[in-house]
Amino acid sequence: MPSTPDSRPVVVLGAAGFIGHALAKRLAARGFAVRAVTRDAAGFAAPIEACAAGTLGRGTDWRGVLRDARAVIHLASRAHAPPGDADWFAAERATAAAIAAAAAAVGVERTILLSSIKVLGETTASRPFSAASVSDPRDAYGRAKLAIEEAMRRSAPGLVVIRPPLVYGPGVKGNFRALLRLIARGVPLPLAAIHNRRAFVFRENLIALIETVLTHPAAPAGTFLLRDDAEIGTPQVVREIARRLGRPARLFPVAPRLLRLAAAMVGRGDAAGRLIDSLAIDDDETRTRLGWRPPHSLAEGLDVTCRWFADAEGVRPGGSRL
Repeated sequence: MPSTPDSRPVVVLGAAGFIGHALAKRLAARGFAVRAVTRDAAGFAAPIEACAAGTLGRGTDWRGVLRDARAVIHLASRAHAPPGDADWFAAERATAAAIAAAAAAVGVERTILLSSIKVLGETTASRPFSAASVSDPRDAYGRAKLAIEEAMRRSAPGLVVIRPPLVYGPGVKGNFRALLRLIARGVPLPLAAIHNRRAFVFRENLIALIETVLTHPAAPAGTFLLRDDAEIGTPQVVREIARRLGRPARLFPVAPRLLRLAAAMVGRGDAAGRLIDSLAIDDDETRTRLGWRPPHSLAEGLDVTCRWFADAEGVRPGGSRL
């Protein structure tokens, strides 16, 4: 719960998304006044204040969106280039700067940006990423997130930045949901020879950290890393998901160098790297500074996610579908 009653809203930008929708509802349930900002204000009801702002950009009336707010959480950045849009990078950076400037102008107490661990790079070898790691983004997503961080810091010196790894949970999309589907369908996967460590974060753990930095006296500014309690190798991820879906883990060995070569030939080298390479995170500074621990284990997060997926996709143990 918030430490003291406060009727001023927490503004959630990007509240219709996988993280934003769950975050807005969780904060409201925990007693925060919430203003959920989306394109068309659909999907929310009282006590959440729904705010339709159209397509968010540098020309949005940010002072109006942030009026009387105690905090703003920016989840709305689009860090993938839309087809045919050569100016997307500059537009995202300008939008972020406008949000931070408006927040400072209207007296918002805490500005929070959800960034990405990819700001630090794609892989770890001898040591995990930590709060001391130097930024080294390797793809457009990571570079865009870093540019957004820098743009907001220039306008809001008190910025709080959270850099999560891959976020999973009920409603997850993208590569994680694609993997769930492959396992549920019993597709053989050439991943048995991979030996790596990957950090993930369950959405509810991420939301718990956002709630913490909203009110914690040690987090008026700073950059925070996080992960679930355990890191896990790619073959183990497959085995854990398969067990929860009642499927056999159909893994067979192929040398990682051959996997990289094959993936590069079809333009999927980056995707192969995320399966083969390690990405480890040391979040001790976050835990020490904020007294925070992930409230849910990796096992609990996978339990919830796989139950949701089985219900959503009609998956029955043993290979049949509803």
